[in-house]
Amino acid sequence: MSKPLPSSAVQGERAWWRGAVIYQVYPRSFADSNGDGIGDLQGITAKLDYIASLNVDAVWLSPFFTSPMKDFGYDVADYCGVDSLFGSLADFDALVARAHDLGLKILIDQVYSHTSDLHGWFAESRSSRDNGKADWYVWADAKIDGSPPNNWQSVFGGPAWTWDARRGQYYMHNFLSSQPQMNVHNPDVQEALLAVAKFWMDRGVDGFRVDAINFAMHDPELKDNPPAPADNGVRTRPFDFQLKINNQSHPDIPGFIGRIRSLLDQYPDRFTVAEVGGPDPDGEMKAFTAGEKHFNSAYGFNFLYAEKLTPALVREALEAWPDEDGIGWPSWAFSNHDAPRWISRWAPAHAQKPYAAMVMMLFVSLRGNVILWQGEELGLTQVDIPFEKLQDPEAIANWPLTLSRDGTRTPMPWVANAPQCGFSSVEPWLPFGADHKLLAVNLAESDPHSMLNLTRDLIAFRNDNDAMRSGNLRIIQAQSNLLVFEREHDGQHLICAFNMGEDAIDWQPAQPDRWRMVKSVNGAQAGSLRAYGAYILEKIA
Repeated sequence: MSKPLPSSAVQGERAWWRGAVIYQVYPRSFADSNGDGIGDLQGITAKLDYIASLNVDAVWLSPFFTSPMKDFGYDVADYCGVDSLFGSLADFDALVARAHDLGLKILIDQVYSHTSDLHGWFAESRSSRDNGKADWYVWADAKIDGSPPNNWQSVFGGPAWTWDARRGQYYMHNFLSSQPQMNVHNPDVQEALLAVAKFWMDRGVDGFRVDAINFAMHDPELKDNPPAPADNGVRTRPFDFQLKINNQSHPDIPGFIGRIRSLLDQYPDRFTVAEVGGPDPDGEMKAFTAGEKHFNSAYGFNFLYAEKLTPALVREALEAWPDEDGIGWPSWAFSNHDAPRWISRWAPAHAQKPYAAMVMMLFVSLRGNVILWQGEELGLTQVDIPFEKLQDPEAIANWPLTLSRDGTRTPMPWVANAPQCGFSSVEPWLPFGADHKLLAVNLAESDPHSMLNLTRDLIAFRNDNDAMRSGNLRIIQAQSNLLVFEREHDGQHLICAFNMGEDAIDWQPAQPDRWRMVKSVNGAQAGSLRAYGAYILEKIA
């Protein structure tokens, strides 16, 4: 048995976000209210009752800001505007009001590392070398031979530098060339970004998911990145050939995060979660959430790209976030708008439904926040998008070696027999999966054994039991296909046991007569876990 991971002593009422279940909505693909094939804010508002029925605490909205949509909203042209594709600020205000009426919190993305090249800030910055925003972006002179200032590469392929004739300099971009990198070292840039955060806080937003925050600052000396050591991975981009130690992850980033936290602390009950990607993000995640002066939580990537779910993987992820002084609170996602759906990555084709039931029980049993990606509650599968219908710029640029992000972003199927599955009255921007009609919400609603109704039940159970929502966690066993851990809070003890394989496993706690089963899936019985069986026991004496 491993050492217990102790529970924090929560002073007074627990913060709403601690142990919350957060439902991620991708606005383009959730519900289309105006018949243009693209989801929008009014469509989301119309479906908030459905989201509330899942028993979740909050909704995270992916970007809906004014944007040319080269990277589908993560290229922001106006941080304080709503793109006309999605509606208006009035539509957003109505969404927030309705969500709050239903007891739902609203979280939105904030992108603080880069803007669109159509943003007014960049238009001014590129106009000359001596304007008021000349140093708001990362500019550098060419080398003597005219080549870029250093060897940094962009995530989406090619050098992280583009020549701009207006200034006679290169500008930096970690992503698309149309996403110029802001110089977040500049105090004026920080003030502008804090003003954006204040704008949305004042509109009633309950918190932020902060995108790519480890890309927010670079080495001002523009030193080359060293080569990455060879490994067994397939390298599909020049970006993969380097250790990214100078173009991102600067040690001054936590200082800026502290300024964001200071602002949000002026508003009650707000929540921040950081996205920190990369091959080894643990150190940055801890730095960005340390103590009470940084983000509340960090978004773990442990599961998002894992090819297989194993007890060892779960153990490693959970034990990396012990409940100790100075260590932040974790948030977990198994899929999202960038990462392929877990049911297609992990579930055996012949046993998708029972496997999915086991995984959902595991998901809601984890210590930390649960971030549920739209459609997970239906068991939606990853869609193989043909090249001619691809929208994802990274997938198009690296075809066929980069898995398209479009395959997880396909529209929600609401009504099986309605045109376009009730998502829209016209052909949507991405196609549905071949099996998605049979997974539509209306069919799942009427099936008491559906993934949807199981998800609702499991989240309700989590909400009703503090040991599940905020208690400590102790790994009892994590080997082969068996995972067992204990959750405990204020005298309540639960044991959660999972068989991740097809062969039955016999397991029961010591003194089994002191435990009663309170939840189970796939025919699990006290002492016996059938294929993909799982159960939760509660101590009774």
